[in-house]
Amino acid sequence: MNKLVLFLFTALFLSSCVVLSPKKYKSLLAQRDSLSNGLNEANTRIESLEEEVARLKSDTTLLNSQIADLTSKINGLNSNNANLRAASDKLSENLKRREARLKEVEDILRKRDEATLALKDKLQKALLGFQQSGLSVEIRNGKVYVSLTDKLLFSTGSIIIDEKGKQALAGLATVLKSQPEINISVEGHTDNQRVLNLGQIKDNWDLSVLRATSVVRYLTDVQQIENTRITATGKGQYQPIEDANTPEARSRNRRIEIVLSPKLDELYDLIK
Repeated sequence: MNKLVLFLFTALFLSSCVVLSPKKYKSLLAQRDSLSNGLNEANTRIESLEEEVARLKSDTTLLNSQIADLTSKINGLNSNNANLRAASDKLSENLKRREARLKEVEDILRKRDEATLALKDKLQKALLGFQQSGLSVEIRNGKVYVSLTDKLLFSTGSIIIDEKGKQALAGLATVLKSQPEINISVEGHTDNQRVLNLGQIKDNWDLSVLRATSVVRYLTDVQQIENTRITATGKGQYQPIEDANTPEARSRNRRIEIVLSPKLDELYDLIK
């Protein structure tokens, strides 16, 4: 400690003994000021750099957060894209199946139309001799309609088929027996005149039903057409083909319509 005090005392003594010239003194002051200014500028620059570093760190943190958010969104989009591709593939597969089923349906309907047209031609040839007596064959809604006026089959007010009617039905049965894939519906139709004095037949409903069942019994019992293929219905006066209230119109409305439709089991299976 004494040595340190002695050292300091000596240094102070020597410095007090040094005499600087004014020029040298000013030069030293100028150097001091220059160094002081440079130090201040350096400090200012350091502060600015520190602020810039802090800003860059903040920007980097924000960018990292944005990158993480974008990465998450990209992953989500990739997942959605994969789901959409899977859904698109499934829809494409379903569409192909539907197109295949539609083609099957179209093929079946085409075959039905071809069969219906062929059946009509056969019936027209087989029943050619009866077409002048009130028999007609036509296609409506994919079905063959054989229409027979009541005078071709029955006497007035009767439900018993006469001989000429039996001949017509026999010709029809010959074709139907060779076409087991055809379903048969026999419809009875009347005019709008009230039924009078026909015993147990109460009205046009009764008359239309009993005439239809007479035809069905002849086709099944006599002509041996399978019972499972044929049905009988009575329409009464409620499905006229002529609206005029004239003898000619009423005569056309009194008829038996035999509706022939190809079995469409294949089509029904496809629909199911």
